Amino acid sequence: MSLESQFLSFKGLKQYTPEDGWSQVNAAMQAHLTSQQHVSASPDIPVLTETPDAGEDKTPVFDPLISELFDQLKTAPSDELTQTWRTIAAEVNLLTQRMAMRRELQERLVQLDKDMTQLRHTIMLHLRDVQHAADQQLSSARLRAEVSALAQSKLAAKLNSDI
Repeated sequence: MSLESQFLSFKGLKQYTPEDGWSQVNAAMQAHLTSQQHVSASPDIPVLTETPDAGEDKTPVFDPLISELFDQLKTAPSDELTQTWRTIAAEVNLLTQRMAMRRELQERLVQLDKDMTQLRHTIMLHLRDVQHAADQQLSSARLRAEVSALAQSKLAAKLNSDI
């Protein structure tokens, strides 16, 4: 009875009996308990709320239905629906990978756009510096040309006055 009480201690568990059909395990245990108390009034009959003692045997519960369920779970079904679900799962995995790749590419594109904007700004600054330097050179050349023209006219005036 100890192994059966361990197995039947799950909340919401139902039990099938040919006479009663499907019924709550608690009701079946209570019926079993009352019938046992009529036969012998022993206090060691467990109820669903009891937990097994630490000294009790911890051997696994053997239930052919659970064993069959695990056997079914271990063997892979090979019908067309299963193959379709496998195909769907593979395609979902591929889609997930492609979406991640797309997100990465979009992030790289955003970074490239930022880099290009920064490069444009830097080029414009350099062009402004070049224009400023060219303007200074042009101003210097004009000033030299004016000074040279002034010096030439002064020298020419001086030379003409000495003659």
